[in-house]
Amino acid sequence: MALLEPVEIDQTIVSRASLHNADEIARLGVKTGDQVVVEKAGKIIPHVVRVEEHLRTGDEQDFEFPAECPECGTPVVRDEDGVYIRCPNTGCPAQLRETLKYFASRTAMDIDGLGSKLVEQLLEARLVASIPDLYRLPERRDSLLELERMGEKSVDRLLEGIERSRNQPAWRLLAGLNIRHVGTSNARVLLKQFGTIDCLASQTEERLAEVHEIGEAIATSVHAFFQSPAGQQLLQELQALGLNLGEPVPEGGAEAPGGPLEGKTVVVTGTLEQFTRDEAKELILQHGGKASSSVSKKTDFVVAGKDPGSKLEKARKLNVRVLTEEELVALLGAR
Repeated sequence: MALLEPVEIDQTIVSRASLHNADEIARLGVKTGDQVVVEKAGKIIPHVVRVEEHLRTGDEQDFEFPAECPECGTPVVRDEDGVYIRCPNTGCPAQLRETLKYFASRTAMDIDGLGSKLVEQLLEARLVASIPDLYRLPERRDSLLELERMGEKSVDRLLEGIERSRNQPAWRLLAGLNIRHVGTSNARVLLKQFGTIDCLASQTEERLAEVHEIGEAIATSVHAFFQSPAGQQLLQELQALGLNLGEPVPEGGAEAPGGPLEGKTVVVTGTLEQFTRDEAKELILQHGGKASSSVSKKTDFVVAGKDPGSKLEKARKLNVRVLTEEELVALLGAR
């Protein structure tokens, strides 16, 4: 991220712009202290166009990426044929912290009462050290009551939220495990094909790669996770704790769900009145569609709310059909 001296661009004040990754920093040749030219891509997103090298004073400094994880000290590695720099330590406290936050989020297991601050408190108090430990918290109620801002009602709300989450759909649990490349969409695809997380975990890398929309990178990541000692231990603990790991499907996978959006790719842009962005994506998936984040020639519909921005413009240029929120609701018969 480039932190900028605030400057007005197209009637808004801009004070930061993404530099994306190490390759982009090298391509631009940008240094700390540089003066740069910034513009808005698609009239929305600020980005650095170039460095004004002729204005350099000699005080500018190269940015050095850390050689070790700042949290656990493990030497970092760069993705093979990729741009990201990662800590490879699966036991890294920072990875555990962020995994627990994601696991409890609305995107994954949607555990009411378990927000980011509480996750940090639980870790600091050593009440949890893994995902399964969340489901052992009912045994530690007295310790929960000792935490800051955790009275009887807050603790009860947390424990009720944890208990309800045991029965969340298996795709939510799979997504919540934070396996690389496996978000909610890929988790749905995998569970639709294999039915249970148990069955998924037993597949070969080659079989996983054969699944439509999965491919080699995702297959490699999923296979490596479930074949690792840590992945196997996690699965055993989740089974013992009674979480929903899915239902078996007929050989060859379940049939694709029918619906008015079956086989259609839909992009949601702008602010909707009746749904949050995640709720709208969930609705699209429930009716057989695929929720995408970018507009292309393969997009079938763009649902435009208030302040839709550049995605609406691109849809019009590509002659993609644009729906209002009301038209989407009428199409799906929802609400």
